[in-house]
Amino acid sequence: MSTLLQHASLTNFVEVARKAGLNPYQQLRQAGISPAVLVDPEIRVPTKSVMQLLEDSARLAGWDDFGLRVAEARHLTSFGPLAIVMREEATLRKALEAMARYIHLLNEALDLHLEEVGDIAALRLEFLVSNRGSMRQSTELVICLLFRLFKLLSAAAWKPRSVCFTHSAPASLATHRRLFGVPVRFGQDFDGIVLSAADLDVPSPAYDPALARHAREFLDAKLAQSDATMPDKVRKLVFALLPTGECGVERVAQQLGVDRKTVHRHLAGYGQNYSSIVDEVRVDLVSRYVRNSERALSEIAILLGFSSLSAFSRWFSKRFCCSVSSWRNKQSG
Repeated sequence: MSTLLQHASLTNFVEVARKAGLNPYQQLRQAGISPAVLVDPEIRVPTKSVMQLLEDSARLAGWDDFGLRVAEARHLTSFGPLAIVMREEATLRKALEAMARYIHLLNEALDLHLEEVGDIAALRLEFLVSNRGSMRQSTELVICLLFRLFKLLSAAAWKPRSVCFTHSAPASLATHRRLFGVPVRFGQDFDGIVLSAADLDVPSPAYDPALARHAREFLDAKLAQSDATMPDKVRKLVFALLPTGECGVERVAQQLGVDRKTVHRHLAGYGQNYSSIVDEVRVDLVSRYVRNSERALSEIAILLGFSSLSAFSRWFSKRFCCSVSSWRNKQSG
């Protein structure tokens, strides 16, 4: 699946690249991105190209925090009508629900979902595509933008409990500490923001139901025009549901508001089936998880929706023609 994002995701890239001593237009061309995207808001850019642009630029600049610097330089008005909807919602919970509903209008490769356990809540970010090599810069850019937006929406004194990343820590944490001001944890089970559940339902002083309604109507019209196909919708749900252990086609059909026969019929129209999409998502995710040598294989099996480590091992051996342990050793060697 080819996923696209709005050109606003490249806002301030030129400025940051120049500060790093790079030629931003050369970087864009090498990533296969036309410089015209910087001036034409109608152009949508392949997500993988932007991911690779950020990773290559960070490597050439020698800046582990390149994505954070791009996020810091961006104005939150680049979220457009979505920022209005979120700002005018009654609570942070409602704002997060709006973000999760409309985020793919900005970036088709992103999925957000909120989990609550006791007095703790976690906003989890998932990319619906994989990139060769690291995804550090894209992940940190998005998390930083979300963090800044939520700070803007909440009371000035609000602070989440922590920010979590699945990748390893950089050599210097100076930029992370300055931008987040809360504990930043690396090598975690997910990418996202951990906060107190009580913060989700604090009333927003800026709540304007009329303005929020008008912005939602505009975004709903954009959603109705979205050309997301059934395979795209199913893939997004599989990404979200795999770690829960409830990723059967019946659950996906329920989330889509149809029955399983309808899902199968629409997928067949695209020459696909449910099992092939699940397999495709697992292939996308497994390389990210297995590369992290600190993550137990039994944990990876759960994250990929397998009932046991042995079931995961059989699938991996069949799919990659080697054992998962051998594959991991080759990557770390």
